[in-house]
Amino acid sequence: MSAGGGGADASAPAVALRGVRFAYRPGTDVLDIAELTIGRGETVFLHGPSGSGKTTLLGVLAGVLRATAGEVRLLGTDLTALGSGARDAFRARHLGYVFQMFNLIPYLSVRENILLPVRLEPARRARLGGAPLAAAVDALAGELDLAGLLDRPIGELSVGQQQRVASARALIGGPELVIADEPTSALDTDRREQFLRLLFASCRRAGATLVFVSHDHTLMPLFSRVVELRAINRAAAC
Repeated sequence: MSAGGGGADASAPAVALRGVRFAYRPGTDVLDIAELTIGRGETVFLHGPSGSGKTTLLGVLAGVLRATAGEVRLLGTDLTALGSGARDAFRARHLGYVFQMFNLIPYLSVRENILLPVRLEPARRARLGGAPLAAAVDALAGELDLAGLLDRPIGELSVGQQQRVASARALIGGPELVIADEPTSALDTDRREQFLRLLFASCRRAGATLVFVSHDHTLMPLFSRVVELRAINRAAAC
């Protein structure tokens, strides 16, 4: 695959980590994973105690952080071999990311925030199959109870509403890998169930792999697989 984030290897696992370590400061690893493989189409619930490196691992998977050591392969591409610009291009084309702090653009409307991935990356827009962008946004907004908010500034929304906007932005354009960091933490029970139904349905339609971090262990049975990050910072599949 080209460094610019071209076509992914359809025969490769969604995620393949080997000997991966990450440290914010030299000599102080916060992540140490001997091996972790996630197949295409799996829905993975990732959990562990505070400080076990869950959010750090998601950052490494998304190419926001570069592993200190080891090999990080997503969809057949070794992210550790790419520069920061190429990792950004790969993420824009292939990944949907629901950040823990949302990372919405405050001076854009709800509609404009949701549209960002398909405006910036032609491959994401192409996956809409020629459907008008407005229709794609309206469909997601309706499913996430955002229909009446599309033209509102982000700053006028509640935390739960912002979380749903961040989720819609991650899902638009059918990314091949969806990474979600505590995406239901600010949602009430009804909206959490509504969001999870949309999330699983969207991943099924796109054939996408889902890596989902949450402290809510009641959600575990909904996923095809559970992966625990232990306090010793080793990934262990359950």
